Amino acid sequence: MGAGEYGKCKRAHWGIENSLHWVLDIGFREDESRIRAGNAAENVNVLRHIGTNLLKQEKSCKMGIASKRKKCGYGPDYLYKVLGGLNTGLD
Repeated sequence: MGAGEYGKCKRAHWGIENSLHWVLDIGFREDESRIRAGNAAENVNVLRHIGTNLLKQEKSCKMGIASKRKKCGYGPDYLYKVLGGLNTGLD
């Protein structure tokens, strides 16, 4: 593997780190989580990923993920708009 190819692989890895893990760390304060019991940490992690994806899909509000998450907590209107992007497959 040459230096150029190695650089591309390294940048691809950091692209994932920056696009997902950074959002979880900043938007959901994941590093500060004290959830440890049983499968709770894994379950909450799945919910965080779902929340991140839904908030990224909602384009009507030009805010960061953390601000959108807080806005969902301030009133049900925006929360319902974000949850409207959830495709459950049920009619």
